[in-house]
Amino acid sequence: MAEFTLPKNSKIKPGKTYSAPAGAKRIKKFRVYRYDPDSKENPRLDIYEVDLDTCGPMVLDALIKIKNEVDATLTFRRSCREGVCGSCAMNIDGTNTLACTKYISDVKSDVPIYPLPHMPVVKDLVPDLTRAYAQLAAIEPWLKTKSAPPSRERLQSQEERAKLDGLWECILCFSCTTACPSYWWNGDRYLGPAVLLQAYRWIADSRDEETGERLDALEDPFRLYRCHTIMNCTNTCPKGLNPAKAIAETKKLMVARKV
Repeated sequence: MAEFTLPKNSKIKPGKTYSAPAGAKRIKKFRVYRYDPDSKENPRLDIYEVDLDTCGPMVLDALIKIKNEVDATLTFRRSCREGVCGSCAMNIDGTNTLACTKYISDVKSDVPIYPLPHMPVVKDLVPDLTRAYAQLAAIEPWLKTKSAPPSRERLQSQEERAKLDGLWECILCFSCTTACPSYWWNGDRYLGPAVLLQAYRWIADSRDEETGERLDALEDPFRLYRCHTIMNCTNTCPKGLNPAKAIAETKKLMVARKV
């Protein structure tokens, strides 16, 4: 019988426990993934007891409190704290989301926090998004035109503008992409839901004049068609967007232009 085992650095060991201050009454435990590739040590789960009476309501508030008051070595990304920049995307209680918009009270037991799954880890809760950003650059996410520039802005009707709703709001947190099994197995060739949603945003833009070229660039067995409509992307998007629908619309355009 074949026996399979995880790679060494995939085996998570117990970590340190940081107790709440004496006298704390509302204590919540945060089980945080810790990993530093440079140390050659296995990942570990550190447990931080946080007094909720002295902490803000969001998971990001707890992480900032831990870093400022308990353990300065904890590493994570954050910026706007308003659900706009996408920097603090991580896996919280088993779901990819934004730490700044995730209420601590939404998690009934201890709060498990991991980096976005199936991505190389730079350190602790910071994933390496180099490949994802390279894939974004590959679809050229900007307005492309062939005609001479107009003397004023390029106008759209209200109906044309409405086609971009549900697309432009993407903040590129990559919660959807890292929740997609197709991306887990084929991330080197499949562009993933976040990038494909961005691609359709420009395909759907009435001002863009290179729709054919954009579709040509996606006409590939892997770049677009590895999507199997599993819907993890739509289920996990913290902005309530529907990348699966954008991918389906792109596939429909692929078929329509061959008829």
